[in-house]
Amino acid sequence: MLNKPAGVVIHPAPSVNEPTLVDWLKKEGVSLSTLSGEERHGIVHRLDKETSGVMVVAKSNKAHEHLAKQLKDRTMGRYYLAIIEPPLKDDLWIEKPIARNPKNRLKMGIVEGGRDAKTYFKRLVLSNDEKKQLIAAKLYTGRTHQIRVHLASINRHILGDTLYGFKSQKDTIPRVFLHAYILYLIHPTTKKRMRFIAPVPQDMWGYLKENFDMERVDETIETDTLAGTLDLL
Repeated sequence: MLNKPAGVVIHPAPSVNEPTLVDWLKKEGVSLSTLSGEERHGIVHRLDKETSGVMVVAKSNKAHEHLAKQLKDRTMGRYYLAIIEPPLKDDLWIEKPIARNPKNRLKMGIVEGGRDAKTYFKRLVLSNDEKKQLIAAKLYTGRTHQIRVHLASINRHILGDTLYGFKSQKDTIPRVFLHAYILYLIHPTTKKRMRFIAPVPQDMWGYLKENFDMERVDETIETDTLAGTLDLL
C-alpha cells in the first residue's frame, strides 16, 4: 500500500520523460507482479499524475489476480476528496460513457460508445464564501480522468484542474485538488477486510484551513463516518 504524492507519474510510457513510481519501486528492490506488462509491473489501478493518495501495488501475480478480481466485483473500492467550484446542489450519481476526446487527445470526454463509467458524488462542506465545496466521490469504474470528466459534464470543476476548465493561478492553486482518501479491500492471503487512509496532503489541507470551517471539515471527513455513509451505496 502506498500514499502517492501529487506530481508523480505511476508508470513509464512513450510520452513520459521522468522517473515514475514503478521505476522507484524497482530501484528499491521491491518485488512486483508482471501481469500488467513490462512498463506497469505491480500496477493494479492508477492515479493521475496530479492526484495524491492511497493506492495498492501487487507484489506477486497471485495477489494481482485477487486484487484485480476485487476491482471488478467491487469488493475493493476507493473514496476520493475534492474541492470544486461551483458547488453541487444535490448528491448525485453520474453514469456516462468515457473515451478519448476526439477534439483534444490530451483529454477524455463523454463520448457515445465509450466505456461505461459510474461515479457517486456526495456534498460535504461549503466554503466560507459558499462558492466552493468539499465533496466526496466514490468510483464504481476506473476510467482515465473519470471524476474530472464526470464533474466537467455538469459544469463543475476541481480547483487547479486547468485541463478540464478551471481557470486557476498556479501560484495559488498548485495542482488538481483531488485526493484518494480511503481504499478498502480484502487481503489476498488472510481474506480479512482492510481499510487504508491517506491523510489529506499539506497543500490541500492548507487551502481548506484558509477557506472552510475546519470543525465541520474534521467532522465530515472522519473516516468511519464518511466510509459508513458511502458503504451504504
